[in-house]
Amino acid sequence: MSVGSYFKPSAGGGMISLQTSTADLQAFQDFAKLVPKAAAAAQRRAINKTLGWLRTHIARAVGRQERIAVAAVRQRLRAYPVTGGAMSGKLWFGINAIEASRIGRARQSNSGVSVAGRRYQGAFYKKVYGNSADIWIRTSSKHFNADDYPGSTVSARGGASSGWIAEHDSRFPLAKAKVSLEQARPHFESWVRKADEHLLHVLQQELNFELQKYLKGK
Repeated sequence: MSVGSYFKPSAGGGMISLQTSTADLQAFQDFAKLVPKAAAAAQRRAINKTLGWLRTHIARAVGRQERIAVAAVRQRLRAYPVTGGAMSGKLWFGINAIEASRIGRARQSNSGVSVAGRRYQGAFYKKVYGNSADIWIRTSSKHFNADDYPGSTVSARGGASSGWIAEHDSRFPLAKAKVSLEQARPHFESWVRKADEHLLHVLQQELNFELQKYLKGK
């Protein structure tokens, strides 16, 4: 038996919505007539627990697939749990390119920078813009490859808004190393199916918990 979850893709990510299907909702409502507050609490807990479960498993799957730190992926996952009278939780996953400096521990060498099994030849790791160090390369470098620096747009003058900026002590334009997460997009549908199954399982547990409390009280 499935539940009525779905996902809505967008240019910069995807929103997964978890909610009970019509068939399951009818059975749920029958029980809710007896103990409405308990049933609502069970459904709320089930959805929120499944959001946490889904966030953990997506982070692990993407981290393993893209060879990046799970913590970096989790920063792109934002859960909106059920609160108040709402009965639909949401999980936003932003898949815009992520800074390579966040996917692991960057190491500088004479020939470039390495991080999480990736090597950026000719690049350097330092603070150029903002408060954190990033992996940069001069666009004039013979080692520059636009495929290794996704999410940046070539600009004649550069600037933070374009993704290309000039070093403080020179006028050579730079590109910031990033890692694309677009490969995660095809998996949204399978994640929703897995979330459906898990939500139903947890909902049954939570309803049983409330039912046992109800029976003991009687």
